[in-house]
Amino acid sequence: MLKSDPWARLRTAFDDDRDADTFLLRLERYGPDLQGSLRAVYGDRADELLGRLTEVMLHAYHARPADLRRLDEARLLRPDWLQTPDMIGYIAYADRFAGTLKGVGEHLDYLEGLGVKYLHLMPLLKPRAGENDGGYAVQDYRAVREDLGTMDDLSALARGLRGRGVSLVLDLVLNHVAREHEWAEKARAGDAKYRDYFHIFPDREMPDAYERTLPEVFPDFAPGNFTWNDAAGGWVWTTFNSYQWDLNWANPDVFLEFADLILYLANRGVEVFRLDAIAFIWKRLGTTSQNQPEVHHLTRALRAAARIVAPGVAFKAEAIVAPADLIHYLGTRSHHGKVSDMAYHNSLMVQIWSTLASRNTQLFEEALRAFPPKPTNTTWGMYVRCHDDIGWAISDEDAALAGLNGEAHRRFLSDFYSGEFPGSFARGLVFQFNPATGDRRMSGSGASLAGLEAALEAGDPGRVDDAVRRILLAHAVVLGFGGVPLLYMGDELAMLNDYGFTEVPEHAPDNRWVHRPEMDWELARRVEHEPDSPAGRVNAGLRHLIRVRQDAPHLHASIESHVVPSPDARVLLLRRDHPLGVMVQVYNFSEGEVFLPAHLLRDHLGEHATDLLGGSAFTFGSYPVHLDPYRALWLVSREVLG
Repeated sequence: MLKSDPWARLRTAFDDDRDADTFLLRLERYGPDLQGSLRAVYGDRADELLGRLTEVMLHAYHARPADLRRLDEARLLRPDWLQTPDMIGYIAYADRFAGTLKGVGEHLDYLEGLGVKYLHLMPLLKPRAGENDGGYAVQDYRAVREDLGTMDDLSALARGLRGRGVSLVLDLVLNHVAREHEWAEKARAGDAKYRDYFHIFPDREMPDAYERTLPEVFPDFAPGNFTWNDAAGGWVWTTFNSYQWDLNWANPDVFLEFADLILYLANRGVEVFRLDAIAFIWKRLGTTSQNQPEVHHLTRALRAAARIVAPGVAFKAEAIVAPADLIHYLGTRSHHGKVSDMAYHNSLMVQIWSTLASRNTQLFEEALRAFPPKPTNTTWGMYVRCHDDIGWAISDEDAALAGLNGEAHRRFLSDFYSGEFPGSFARGLVFQFNPATGDRRMSGSGASLAGLEAALEAGDPGRVDDAVRRILLAHAVVLGFGGVPLLYMGDELAMLNDYGFTEVPEHAPDNRWVHRPEMDWELARRVEHEPDSPAGRVNAGLRHLIRVRQDAPHLHASIESHVVPSPDARVLLLRRDHPLGVMVQVYNFSEGEVFLPAHLLRDHLGEHATDLLGGSAFTFGSYPVHLDPYRALWLVSREVLG
């Protein structure tokens, strides 16, 4: 990337030869990725950008605290730190979890006791006042929400987490800023430099041309993708909401701003960046303006810059897209393993809920087969629920292979989880109904969607048992798939829908707040002493699953889970080929008993196996293997265990 003369110039920026060697060796390693991607996006402008970026990286490198430099060295020695089976994630809103950042710091014992090593605090950088899309309309990336604390509080929390081996994860919204952001204010004031940070059009000619192929993200309360702004004197590209202005990443200055922001926040102790709305950042006429090739080049360049300064940092792509598009966020061909370190396996979550409703795993099998292998140095983020709605991301192709009509099945799932379908166990709320497409997404807590809310209201112990088993089965799949399992705050306590969201003016229009409750610390203290309660059973069961996972090397994320064809449509079978031996996972997605032919498991595991979850020994002879309702097995050969 840089020849001998520039290297000599850079050496003068260091007082210590060892620091100079470290920086220049990293530059030599990641420089080609950085330069190649910048050239691919910006062409002749890349060299000038690279010069300015080098100054930004040098400044951040000199400013990096000593304990974070030590973390960098540790991560370079163990590059699979995000892939190990003991990596357990937890997602929470800081205010809903503990009020403030200092409050979060007072509950680290709780997180550590749960086995958490990865804490994702939902958007906490300073958003616009009032409605702000749950914090994703950022007004200032270098400040924390005033009610949560200060940037120094964030650094202190990061240090406290780091001392317990927990990585702080933060959202970085890449596609847009709040219209109150300094850049947008300067653009409205007529500053030509900052107007070029955004997409502003004087009339409807170009917006109408783009709209012909653009989908709508929030058709209910934010139809269309452009908003007229009087002060700016034009139509502003606003994919998500009128108060969120899309950024123009074709401008190298925007890239430089975000590279600087990433390094600044990394030096504050952020270890994983969730790259929010990453799929949308490059605009191209005649397309959906999602998943464009420049997105992957830009991400690779940002990652290379971060690796040079702070190799202890990782990227997670928030790309909720089809499998054929999703794999590019982890890297394919020349980008293989060089884009993001982690991506959401959204399909796994969707298929869990689909299969719990249908009691049929055929669609699950087809959806998993559609995923190409990921780079071995990357990992999936898996989850039962998250802060967002559930969009029924089921392709017509996968549905057809499973003998289903895709549109009809998506309609069934919306009816089922809103409680409209006869016999449904679920309590959910329809989110963003789109009459043009029939699309109905779903809000609801994991426990309410799994049937616990309705069962408790009915006072039916049998239905409560089924709901508890569904919750634990869903988490067993997530914990066993191979990646970073992400537990959503309150799910470990089987917390139900919070219908009080309607009483908060800024939350009332958005029913996703029904599954964003405040943490019930009284319940958290009580569950240990109430082991027979639904919350106690879920909590104990989940903690057991986590403990088993932590000691199961077969669950290292470098290993893929592969579908094994199941002779019973109610049962999902997954196989993992680890150097220590084969693991076969068995999941009964029904409230009925199932008997599996013993030879099916013997063919994979040999005659003798042990279930890591239950500790039971199995001998696969002539008798079938009996599965209780919603039973999960993680089977390994007994010879492997010694």
